[in-house]
Amino acid sequence: MKILHTSDWHVGKVLKGQSRAEEHKQVLAGVIEVARAERPDLVIVAGDLYDTAAPTPEATRLVTRALTALRRTGADVVAIGGNHDNGQALDALRPWAEAAGITLRGGVRENPDEHVIDGTTAGGERWRVAALPFLSQRYAVRAVEMYELTAAEATQTYADHLGRVLGRLTEGFGEPDRVHLVTAHLTVVGATTGGGERDAHTVLGYAVPATVFPGTAHYVALGHLHRSQRVSGPCPIRYSGSPLAVDFGEQENVPSVTVVEVTATSAARIREVPVPAAVPLRTVRGTLAQLAEIAPPEGWLRVFVREQPRAGLREEVQELLPRALEIRIDPELVPAPGSGARTAQRAGRSPRELFADYLDSRGHADADVRELFDELFEEVDR
Repeated sequence: MKILHTSDWHVGKVLKGQSRAEEHKQVLAGVIEVARAERPDLVIVAGDLYDTAAPTPEATRLVTRALTALRRTGADVVAIGGNHDNGQALDALRPWAEAAGITLRGGVRENPDEHVIDGTTAGGERWRVAALPFLSQRYAVRAVEMYELTAAEATQTYADHLGRVLGRLTEGFGEPDRVHLVTAHLTVVGATTGGGERDAHTVLGYAVPATVFPGTAHYVALGHLHRSQRVSGPCPIRYSGSPLAVDFGEQENVPSVTVVEVTATSAARIREVPVPAAVPLRTVRGTLAQLAEIAPPEGWLRVFVREQPRAGLREEVQELLPRALEIRIDPELVPAPGSGARTAQRAGRSPRELFADYLDSRGHADADVRELFDELFEEVDR
């Protein structure tokens, strides 16, 4: 059978105030074109369909239309909720999804069998997917209790709970003559972040070892980390990465989907298929004079300005580079803490003096900013 694995669409993403709806339309159209060309038997979307738990109607239309188009290629479609998704809201779409022939699992259900999906390809290859949406720390404990696997003791870790839940969902993976698959939305120890993930859900407390996946799995399709990569483990484990660079930290990532060919008796053959990029994200550096000399590169820009901070600097950069979404003073020009900058002592000092010390410590010598602070302070201190 052939599988197309994608994840982390983040539809509805707004980057520094800039909507990316048109980019998402282009990127998802590219994913659909890959599916039409590859003709997979199964498409797996491993979480974070949306960028927010409260997606706009436009974002919902785009996601549902993309899932429908993938189904219309003839593939079975299995999609799970990620940490950015609202699991309950996704599950509310299940009647629509089932009518469209799409399997959607937004959150963990009380019956573990609902997370085990069976199917057969047109060629007669049987397959099974253990589909585990994102689980927070609290719901990982609840899932263990629901499935009556063991008492959820306070000393047990998130990885312990995930391992028990996955063990329950993959109990039938020993059966021969069937392709066994897992899809989940989580962080695996040793994997590399892509640059735009939500930090709270990638820290070590949320990382699980690759050993939570059974050696009997033919392929594990993961979402959550935005860089396409293989993870070492007891079976083939892979992140497909995001098909769209979500933030400037991901500008070096190569947008792609993963295509897997496997049978019940042969090892998975895995390859990346690039997805035509949307508007690229780029970083430029320089003084105002240097920025004025460069030809504005294509794409949305992050600009590191090699100038001392002053009022009006942002506007000057924006005039030179209208597609600059993020403008910062180059970190190399900002004094490091404890580098000799004068430390403001609070006792006996006025707010004006403290603010002046702060400006001096940041290398900001613009008198206009100090005057503006004085005016604002007088307004609130009357």
